[in-house]
Amino acid sequence: MPDFRRFWIGRFCAVVATAIISVVLGWQVYDVARSAYGMSPGEAAFQLGLIGLVQFLPMLVLAPFAGLVADRRDRRRVAAFAMCIDCLMAIALGVATASDALTLPLLFVLASLNGMSRAFFGPAISAIGPSVLPPQLIPRAVSLSSIAWQTASVGGPAAGGLLYAWSPAVPYWAAVALLAVAIGSILGIKNLRIPPKLENVHPLRSIAEGFSYVRRQRLLLGCMTLDLFAVLLAGATALLPIYARDILAWNGHPVGPAGLGLLRAAPAVGAAAMALLLTYRPIERNVGVKMLWAVAGFGAATVVFGLSRNFLLSLLMLALLGVADMVSIFVRNALIQLNTPDDMRGRIGSISGLAISASNELGEMQSGTIAVVLGPTGAVVFGGIGAIVITAMWTVLFPELRRARSFTTQFANRAPSKEQAT
Repeated sequence: MPDFRRFWIGRFCAVVATAIISVVLGWQVYDVARSAYGMSPGEAAFQLGLIGLVQFLPMLVLAPFAGLVADRRDRRRVAAFAMCIDCLMAIALGVATASDALTLPLLFVLASLNGMSRAFFGPAISAIGPSVLPPQLIPRAVSLSSIAWQTASVGGPAAGGLLYAWSPAVPYWAAVALLAVAIGSILGIKNLRIPPKLENVHPLRSIAEGFSYVRRQRLLLGCMTLDLFAVLLAGATALLPIYARDILAWNGHPVGPAGLGLLRAAPAVGAAAMALLLTYRPIERNVGVKMLWAVAGFGAATVVFGLSRNFLLSLLMLALLGVADMVSIFVRNALIQLNTPDDMRGRIGSISGLAISASNELGEMQSGTIAVVLGPTGAVVFGGIGAIVITAMWTVLFPELRRARSFTTQFANRAPSKEQAT
């Protein structure tokens, strides 16, 4: 389908660009803190945590309103607007890097722009995919969309690390070019079903309806909060610059920014391989139980990674971590999309995105803070064990997850009319 192809290309390019920015930004924060400010590894780890916080706060404020915008406006334009914000951020970072003008306050301010972008991009892009496909194709589309995400997450960090080693500003110019392609692809989608406008409904009431819907649907609530608390604790990704600079070595030398790119790419390698497998052999039975086991496996792989001092073993554990995460993502996203009405997909997507962002960015803050007390190894191991404990608790607190035997469709997408298509 041409429109889904455009969606796939747009999402792929956008994720490659943001992955490049993310890996270089993390390296620069840690490196500037250590070299320019003379901070200890623990103090510099805390700065990595602060980066996660400044990215999350704009999402916390804007995500509910961004979800409403995605339900009331053309989702293509909302996604393009978000990517334009990332373009401005990348240009500013490229100029600052080329002129050797990087400071921690500047990095924090520009990182907050990424939080603003993600607040709008997430709900818009998550609602576009199901709106161009019939419901029976959504589970496979989740796999194909995840392949775009994970393949981009493989190439993005690796490319970012290698390009940075070649010339520090080049990764940002590459990100700008990729975002331009992504904007053109998303705006090129033609037959997108646009939900009917919500007439005479106060915006705050519309936002509240989204939260109320998730609260009533315990299956959705369990899916979102399981990911929220598990990844919140097991935020090993935030500490990868420490492992690359000060812990892991290859041939007697720290693996450095190039090694950091490989470490960041390893989870995506595992996830992309699993996403490809799920495209041809999707999970169809006992989907909830398999999601729970996947989250527990995610925690176990995190523990082994934290203890490892072998670079190859660390890469393997991160890849297995990605495999487990992909199974969880596949089940969670399919259940959420198939159990959400089309005219609420933007708002539900913003709530899901807020939970994911809270788990990722606040997880980085948690990891950076715990690393000050327990050290980076202790912080990673503590988080992995915490993810396993959370999984056991959610198995009891949300029996709906265990009872989810297969994917069921509550809401069917209607084919877009000619008027809506235009």
